[in-house]
Amino acid sequence: MPQPVALITGCSSGIGRALADAFQKAGYQVWATARRDEDVAVLRQAGFRCVQLDVNDEPAVEQLAEQLQSEAGGLDVLVNNAGYGAMGPLLDGGSQAIRKQFETNVFAVVGLTRALFPALRIRRGLVVNVGSVSGVLVTPFAGAYCASKAAVHALNEALRLELAPFGIEVLEVQPGAIASNFGANASREMAAVVSEDSAWWPLRAFIQARAAASQDKPTPASDFARQLLAAVQRSPRPRLVRIGHGSRALPLLARWLPGAVLDKVLKKRFGLDGQL
Repeated sequence: MPQPVALITGCSSGIGRALADAFQKAGYQVWATARRDEDVAVLRQAGFRCVQLDVNDEPAVEQLAEQLQSEAGGLDVLVNNAGYGAMGPLLDGGSQAIRKQFETNVFAVVGLTRALFPALRIRRGLVVNVGSVSGVLVTPFAGAYCASKAAVHALNEALRLELAPFGIEVLEVQPGAIASNFGANASREMAAVVSEDSAWWPLRAFIQARAAASQDKPTPASDFARQLLAAVQRSPRPRLVRIGHGSRALPLLARWLPGAVLDKVLKKRFGLDGQL
């Protein structure tokens, strides 16, 4: 049997790097992507097959697909992990912020999977799409991010059915709080959007708290990677995996708590229960 091949996007740190380590230890030839040169250099030193990649760069994605097909001969696992969180009031960021969020978190998932479909078809591989519990329980000040992850869930459902005739399986993982740089990056995104001109400026502390929420009692990224790898290796594989602090409790709240009660809880939590 040939060595199994896994391609994982967004491997510079956090979930992506932990997944690359876990798959490599499990015997996979790991193709790890990152956007910055310095991150690619670090990954290469760790023994990964590294590619500098911006998932929004369509020519680069196509070049990667050709390179992988030529050098690896097929793909066993594709992990669509690259993404980021746009935080702040929806109307502050406007359509431009939502478009940017969807380009990375949604459109790139389809683009990369489409480009690598021939390689996945050869090995009858697996596509893993990294969603979020934020796509299930929507919160204020993260509307663009929550919408993008809800879209990932919908795309995942469609892809699972459409790829089935080719022997390609599709699995969605919905992380809760996982230790990573996500909170710090989200805070920087928030600071670029929310200014003193914002109608929500008096609530900036609450907006900052939402940006940092992913690091509330976070599960170590190595634990997340270990559990996801176990799901990938399980037979039969699950359709959906939830891993990390809050990953099970928050969807249950969204499902069972009456809408009016949930609204009241979220308004109080994010300072929206008064007048501005």
